Amino acid sequence: MVTGIRILGDVGGTNARFAVYGGDRHVSRVRILPVDDYATLREAIEAYLAAEGIGKPLRAAALAVASPVTGDAVKLTNHPWSFSISELQRDLAIERLEVINDFVANALAIPHLRAEESLAIGGGKAVPDSPIAVLGPGTGLGVSGLIPTQGGWTALAGEGGHATMAAGTDEEADVLARLRRRYGHVSAERVLSGPGLVNLYQALAEIAGVAVESYTPAQISDRAISDEEPLCRAALEMFCAMLGEMAGNLALTLGARGGVYVAGGIVPRLGARFAESRFRERFESKGRFQIYLCAIPTLVITATEPAFLGLADVLDR
Repeated sequence: MVTGIRILGDVGGTNARFAVYGGDRHVSRVRILPVDDYATLREAIEAYLAAEGIGKPLRAAALAVASPVTGDAVKLTNHPWSFSISELQRDLAIERLEVINDFVANALAIPHLRAEESLAIGGGKAVPDSPIAVLGPGTGLGVSGLIPTQGGWTALAGEGGHATMAAGTDEEADVLARLRRRYGHVSAERVLSGPGLVNLYQALAEIAGVAVESYTPAQISDRAISDEEPLCRAALEMFCAMLGEMAGNLALTLGARGGVYVAGGIVPRLGARFAESRFRERFESKGRFQIYLCAIPTLVITATEPAFLGLADVLDR
């Protein structure tokens, strides 16, 4: 077995992605492991190492996790996995271990994206050396930002996906009221995520007084199904509009004149449907600050594994 390797890991609520980092942002030997197949993160990493013929000790590892990282103890927000950073480093014989929030990794990736790895969805031109915002729906909703400093870009480690979701229309207010009765607090993640798509569909079905089908997030966002099922289509349309609402709020909060980037596993698969949705309309629809927002570009990250670029940046530092 080869030792002294550097590895990267992007750990979400559905899948954990691992790769070998060879320097200069060169990533290879990517594997995607379903998190439900392993009892712990350590088991998943060991399975990856065994499959790739990598032995201990490891020279370094950088992990992006879908949870806050506020100390040694980490627990995923949308999965039962939890771990101690120091114990994981010891048990896997990792000389240097960096653990960061997954959307910090996505934010750090943005300066390294090639032109073809993002798709513009309206707006003006980015203002150089201005804050940049990033958010992305997947199993959860990640939110971060990049702030320019004299030493380079600094990524914000926040949990904006759990801020309270606001309604922009009467229909959305009705949907959120029904979800509030179910959950108590309705965060943005309750509607802007894979499970959130299901929540939107179920609430709209309840309002329409029709039977709720057991659709998965992938089915609701599938074009063939949504073309045949009006409530699936309505749920997806509301999802895109509310994501625009959230993205506009984030742009105003950060003063993100450097652009707002959309990442995550859902939006890049929507293609033209997202570009044709009300996302951009709702992004700009902020009353007296519409002109301010019209000038801010919004882009969808189309890179296959953007978090790896951010993690590579962490190890290179």
